[in-house]
Amino acid sequence: MCGIAGAISFKEDMREDMKIYENMQHALLRRGPDQRGIVLTKECALIHTRLAVIDVQNGRQPMSYGKFTIVYNGELYNTAEIRKELEKEFEFDTHSDTEVVLKSFIKWGEKCLDKFNGIYAFAVYDENKHSLFLARDRIGVKPLFYYENNNKLIFASEIPALLQHPDVPHEIDSQGASELILMAPGRTPSCAVIRGIKEVKAGWCGYYTADGLELHEYWRLKAHEFNETFEQTVEHVRELVLDSIRRQLISDVPVCTFLSGGLDSSLISSVASAEMKKHGKILDTFSIDYRDNDKYFQKSHFQPNSDPEYIQCMADYLGTNHHWTVVDTPELVNALYDATEARGLPGMADVDASLLIFCHEIKKYGTVALSGECADEIFGGYPWYRDKDIRMTDGFPWAQSTAYRKNFLSDYYAEKINAEEYVYSAYRNTADYAMKLPSDSPLEYRMREMTQLNFDWFMQTLLDRKDRMSMYSGLEVRVPFCDYRIAEYLYNVPWEYKDYQGREKGLLREAMKEWLPDKVLWRKKSPYPKTHNPAFLDAVTEKLKSVLEENDNILFELVKREELEKLVRHEDHVQWYGQLMNLPQTIAFFLQLDHWLKCYKIKLI
Repeated sequence: MCGIAGAISFKEDMREDMKIYENMQHALLRRGPDQRGIVLTKECALIHTRLAVIDVQNGRQPMSYGKFTIVYNGELYNTAEIRKELEKEFEFDTHSDTEVVLKSFIKWGEKCLDKFNGIYAFAVYDENKHSLFLARDRIGVKPLFYYENNNKLIFASEIPALLQHPDVPHEIDSQGASELILMAPGRTPSCAVIRGIKEVKAGWCGYYTADGLELHEYWRLKAHEFNETFEQTVEHVRELVLDSIRRQLISDVPVCTFLSGGLDSSLISSVASAEMKKHGKILDTFSIDYRDNDKYFQKSHFQPNSDPEYIQCMADYLGTNHHWTVVDTPELVNALYDATEARGLPGMADVDASLLIFCHEIKKYGTVALSGECADEIFGGYPWYRDKDIRMTDGFPWAQSTAYRKNFLSDYYAEKINAEEYVYSAYRNTADYAMKLPSDSPLEYRMREMTQLNFDWFMQTLLDRKDRMSMYSGLEVRVPFCDYRIAEYLYNVPWEYKDYQGREKGLLREAMKEWLPDKVLWRKKSPYPKTHNPAFLDAVTEKLKSVLEENDNILFELVKREELEKLVRHEDHVQWYGQLMNLPQTIAFFLQLDHWLKCYKIKLI
């Protein structure tokens, strides 16, 4: 994994701005601490920072072949197959997937994307055609932001790198305010909050030429008739999941896994452990917990039991080298600010901060980790898939807080923004976009909408989090359940199969039952662990009180001071973002927002 950036213009000499490109590169060094490079031509600058995983010695970037030059962030999991096909026409100088991506583009153009199985964002400059090709992986695991203005395109893996370019404004308008207060930590697809900055959508690609930027969709979830029996479906799912995990274990550097004690990470750890034992190796697994969580944990509908006993069960069952990261409250509070800078936006409060700390600890042992992200979105594991009332709610099922959130908008923005319309239209646009079949029952029709909503919103928020928090420490985290073949297939599997035995992800459990002990296999879903220590609420409350004492803080031009005062008095207990963000996280979110506005010198317009 790496950081990429660059700029292209046909109206000015790009070679005159080397210091700007060095600043952009510096902003990406955490993504790629091993190597760095810049290629400059009169009309194009390509910037790279590398985290070396495959062919450490030879895979340097930017990489050129003839008149083509690439900067690439990602991993291809079918490199060997594509390389074999290309060897009929090309000689190869490295074993890196970068060279395979570049020569695939040279041979097939954008059709190369149809052949790739992986996670990626890349740009290829064609000096002969005076064009820059941009592409992002089907599911959007790897980020790619851009800013187009004044006959120039500027792009980067992360927003902070774009903000190093003097042409990019540090401003938010009413749309940005809407995203921050009404949507965050989610974002409308392609919107990057800051005025003029956009993100290439998952499954999109396109060219920048003298005529400007033209992007289009090359992949989406498609509806097909489904004719397999349940037994055939179980076998198909097993084959897809096993193949994805095994492919993603390929690396020239140490590989480890996250282990939460839940179904998804336990499955990945089990398969990974078995593969490593074939080579006489023992898998390293990693878990996170919080100081005194055992003392303060309280059962809830969303989290009926805590993780440690299940984690220990799996570690013993697999015989892994298991590592614990125990986070204390002061460390967690301090990490809120680094997490904001890592994401480039205010995010999921302690849910982000704890992962940032966790990834920093994992990096001490390895460079590549596998995580169970996205199984719930694809296999229908969340409560809002299974609760009949919640799933039929006409709105985002995880964010029913618009009436509460809009109260935080300052009078200036409240007059400009119709909060309910902004949120509902975003919801409706996504739900209507979901591809359906005339033969779909009302239930299947709605489940396709639910999948698309989760795919484009909730899942993207979690993928943003996983990418930014891990890459901040130069840790590459792979997500086997994000294999596009799994997503394509499951989109058409009937809900009756997915909900086998009335259990969340019942189909996945049945398909992989031989890989787990029953205690873990049939464990009720538990969300990402967060602190239950009341000291966290006390600490963030005191910090927000300090912010409220500032008279000239730009935060109060965006947010009503009196609403923040209610927060510090703990008057409201409304979920900000589903079960992941309650009162402590809401307070922490506004601390992150305050830090973000100051750190990036944001102006409000």
